[in-house]
Amino acid sequence: MMIPMDDDLTKASDQEQIIELLVDEEYDKLRIDKYLATQLDDMSRSYIQKLIGEDRVLVDGKAVKSNFRVLSGQSVTLSLPELKEAQIAPEDIPVDIIYEDSDIIVINKHKGLVVHPAPGHESGTLVNALLYHCKDNLSGINGVLRPGIVHRIDRDTTGVLVACKNDTAHRYIAEQLKAHSITRRYQAIVYNAFKTDSGRVETTIGRHPRDRKKMAAGVINGRKAATNYKLLENLSGKYAYVECELETGRTHQIRVHLSSINHPILGDTVYGPDKNPFHLEGQALHAGVLGLIHPRTKEYMEFSAPLPVYFTDLLTKLRKL
Repeated sequence: MMIPMDDDLTKASDQEQIIELLVDEEYDKLRIDKYLATQLDDMSRSYIQKLIGEDRVLVDGKAVKSNFRVLSGQSVTLSLPELKEAQIAPEDIPVDIIYEDSDIIVINKHKGLVVHPAPGHESGTLVNALLYHCKDNLSGINGVLRPGIVHRIDRDTTGVLVACKNDTAHRYIAEQLKAHSITRRYQAIVYNAFKTDSGRVETTIGRHPRDRKKMAAGVINGRKAATNYKLLENLSGKYAYVECELETGRTHQIRVHLSSINHPILGDTVYGPDKNPFHLEGQALHAGVLGLIHPRTKEYMEFSAPLPVYFTDLLTKLRKL
């Protein structure tokens, strides 16, 4: 389950965790279970309802039922049950380290690498690799399942990701993510040629109303999201190579936004066509550039990762069509 870094999270004991939220005006009069589902992207609504039934969700200090409707300005407190002792083993998994110091480690994540343990992916993750490489030098704010993890990219998205080695660095970078001040530029290969050189997509993004495993644009009571895109090259009249810069960082944001303007990413069978004509392993999306203020030196640093081989090979193939 996700403990979102946008929220004030404190530890009630060594393992029990408290999430505190302040209801924004855009969520006024929304059911409490739906509200929490919009805020906690990796927590299922059925699990949220279970927590509500156990009186682990308080609104202004009082337990509520699932059909309770929140009001703007109310305080919502969620108490997560104590986690069982996590059996996350350090694993000698090769990782491509772009930069490392005593506060942060910047990784070029390869395709297929899951960032942190989750049901179905209890081992072989980036967290397992970081535990091996960094030993005990990882931040603990995100709990025992996500040491060092301050943000994520999807399993099949490649590119730059930063992890934190201590809680001070974690808080500092989390604040930049919350303020949307971090530079994040992605490259993607999408369906359909573009008629304009650049543009901006601004919508809400929230859980799909019928498929809870997916996100969707334009969802009522979803969270505001904005993506700027720039055409790099139209390819054979049927595809395009684009760069996207995030203003916000919602779950699957680029994938959802590009699909919403009829340019789904090649290989993305969740938000695009079911057919995968080039037999790609997931979406052709690469986190090329990450820029942030360093938590200790307070200097701006920018990191980049070259396009992976599968991506450049695909570009070459599409140019020849």
